[in-house]
Amino acid sequence: MRILVTGGAGYIGSILAGHLLRAGHTVTVVDSLLQGVQGLYQYCGTQGFDFVLGDVRDERVMKPLIERHDVLIPLAAIVGMPACDRDPVNAQGTNYEAIALIDRLRSAQQLIIYPCTNSGYGTKSGDVYCTEETPLEPVSLYGRTKVGAERLLLDAGNAVTLRLATVFGVSPRMRLDLLVNDFTFRAARDRVLVLYEPHFKRNYVHIEDVARAFLHVVEHPDILRGQAYNVGLDDANLSKRELADRIRLQVPALYVHEAEVGTDPDRRNYIVSNEKIRKTGFAAERTLDEGIRELLLAFRMTPRGPLVNA
Repeated sequence: MRILVTGGAGYIGSILAGHLLRAGHTVTVVDSLLQGVQGLYQYCGTQGFDFVLGDVRDERVMKPLIERHDVLIPLAAIVGMPACDRDPVNAQGTNYEAIALIDRLRSAQQLIIYPCTNSGYGTKSGDVYCTEETPLEPVSLYGRTKVGAERLLLDAGNAVTLRLATVFGVSPRMRLDLLVNDFTFRAARDRVLVLYEPHFKRNYVHIEDVARAFLHVVEHPDILRGQAYNVGLDDANLSKRELADRIRLQVPALYVHEAEVGTDPDRRNYIVSNEKIRKTGFAAERTLDEGIRELLLAFRMTPRGPLVNA
């Protein structure tokens, strides 16, 4: 398949491109490179890889690219509540209007695979599993733009949306503003974690499994088309406290302190069922413990400067 990946130089895209290429697909990445290009250098010698420098909101860039691809994967986004709140116009333009542009320009035969977010479930009890039938109640601008784009695409047809759990793991375009990555970095660097809302729960998924989920859709479109699917680890519906305790198993010197020092603006407190996509033949494989282990190794090589979107 000829696959167009927007935002492909980012945290997920720089991993996904490799999975798609190794499976024999042709991959074109379009990215404005606001976050750098390090993650894509490794593919420059790979047959079937191409890159376009451009803005996904620009129809002059996107129209000719869309016309020559079979599958569209729009990863380009302003990610997270802080980044979206700091620049709401850019967030709306990138997270929603650019998706509407791609949908308008594509043909009915072109499949679009869209990454949504578990944040769309908003504030729940943390006791009842969220399924794909659970009402979406996003709290932040980030959540609203992502959920709005998902609704647009599912209504338009020939689309699959993946509601991603909180992603963790190592990527060439590393991010530390993701909970497992952040907690593990602080544990490795400071040996101290201060938790607020320690009993708030969420689901987690390794970045390699996220890439595998996209590839699963590319290779089985007929059984997944037209639906939304949660993508996460079945045994990783954990509270912040439980996550900290898992990290402490590998960093015994870690001191964990609970204090009411903040709140989650997205009010994320939910557990998620991944049964629906599992019934199609996909299951996340990389465990949380494996991810923590690889992160600790990576952080031995990581400078102290910030690697965050916010």
